[in-house]
Amino acid sequence: MEGSPHYRPLYRQVYDFLVKQISESVWRPSEPLPSEQALAEQLKVSQGTVRKAMDALVAERLIDRRQGKGTYVAEQTQERALFRFFRLAEPGGARKTPTSTEESVKRRAARSAEIQKLGLSKGDQVVEILRTRLVDERAVVFERNILPLRNFPDIDRKRPLPNALYAMFQQDYGVNIVSAEEELRADAATAEDARYLPVEIGAPLLQIERVAIALDGSRVEWRLSRCDTSQLIYAVTLS
Repeated sequence: MEGSPHYRPLYRQVYDFLVKQISESVWRPSEPLPSEQALAEQLKVSQGTVRKAMDALVAERLIDRRQGKGTYVAEQTQERALFRFFRLAEPGGARKTPTSTEESVKRRAARSAEIQKLGLSKGDQVVEILRTRLVDERAVVFERNILPLRNFPDIDRKRPLPNALYAMFQQDYGVNIVSAEEELRADAATAEDARYLPVEIGAPLLQIERVAIALDGSRVEWRLSRCDTSQLIYAVTLS
């Protein structure tokens, strides 16, 4: 009931239903959703309530409205994933598209910090991916990705991995990345950084620590990016 601590507006209840359908792959990427009218009849709510829930999903880039064609589950293409989550740019804000070198991929037991960051249990397995990201053929990011094996079974056997992992997460595993928590700090390059990047030990780097959140609220990736920003900036638009 309204006023109860568990009360959720009707459109949010419809939103939760739609999210559940997408997260359970009832509707898959690039597949059309039922019409607003059909959903309203199915859920016994007004069409306006359905539209408000769908507006929220559009704003969160979970669905796309296509003029004259209907509404579709958003597909996480390589280009779309990179543009949304890769924030390094030239001074002035021109976004850059990174490429990747060959990666190191291995399966191992989760360490204590990874258990904490990803909500794992002792004994859980993770996949660790190390790779270098290039912009204009220059190595600018040394990247370490930690993925729970339970979310991405046998991902360590898929080689080579795509440039944008999030598109693969959605298409191959039904895992939709909807948000990311990032923490930035300045740091000094270590000997490991200097093996992957054209920097001296002790040179200034930008560290970006990211935890990626899936549609169901689970934490499915911990990423540490060590960035040489001598010629680039971290660009974000606030609105």
